[in-house]
Amino acid sequence: MEKASPATKSWNPSLPHIDKITKSPLLTYGGKALVGSIGIVVVLAIWLAITWLKWLPAALLPSPLEVADTAANMLRNGSLITHIQASLQRVLLGFLLAFILALPLGVALGTWEFLRNALNPLIELIRPIPPIAMIPLAILWFGIGEMSKIFIIVYGAFFPLLLNVIGGVSQTEALHIKAAQSLGASRFHIFYFVTLRAAIPNIVIGMRSGISMAFICLVGSELIAANAGLGFLIQEGRALYKTDQVFVGMIAIGLVGLAINRLLIALGTYLIRWK
Repeated sequence: MEKASPATKSWNPSLPHIDKITKSPLLTYGGKALVGSIGIVVVLAIWLAITWLKWLPAALLPSPLEVADTAANMLRNGSLITHIQASLQRVLLGFLLAFILALPLGVALGTWEFLRNALNPLIELIRPIPPIAMIPLAILWFGIGEMSKIFIIVYGAFFPLLLNVIGGVSQTEALHIKAAQSLGASRFHIFYFVTLRAAIPNIVIGMRSGISMAFICLVGSELIAANAGLGFLIQEGRALYKTDQVFVGMIAIGLVGLAINRLLIALGTYLIRWK
């Protein structure tokens, strides 16, 4: 039997320097937030430099300081909070209705292949139609009130939710279902403890995609005779050539969307804590 060479003896599959990096305080929650802010700081610095050097007219690209000043004024007079509340109400209601519709339908389509094959052509026919193309129909069907705006948001958020629920349910491991059946589990228990739990990661991804689409549809939906909302704020700023107001509306949408996305990530982590 050959003796191991000195090189073989000294070789260690672990990489101490990698371990030090992965256990670095920079990768703790606070450290990740600090690292994640680098991109934002870089973009702000570039933006500030462009406006300071006057490479673009202020009417096209206001400085970040001007945008911050406009946002501060709107916060002081309460108008920005009013717009955020109006938009958040529409987005959350539309998203909730889309989820209520998409979850049971997605579970049914993911469970029964025949039903999925029967409805898939219809879904693929309607899905590519952009939400903004539905605005004329929304006005005809629901008028120019809140229902037409909610309809546009529901339509936009529905398909990302539906497709992810279908994917999550249909991809449940058959071995897990058979194991549950062999232990005497009822259909309800198999659905709740096996199928639904296996689909949770996909459902959370669908929720994140759906809420993003809801915010995308928000600006289009608030074209319909709105007098408040972040989309309305952006449209008003465009019409009045107030570019700083446009940027305030865009940044507010981004911040609210980021907060909701973080909440959904936390929800997903909590729901699959058993993994």
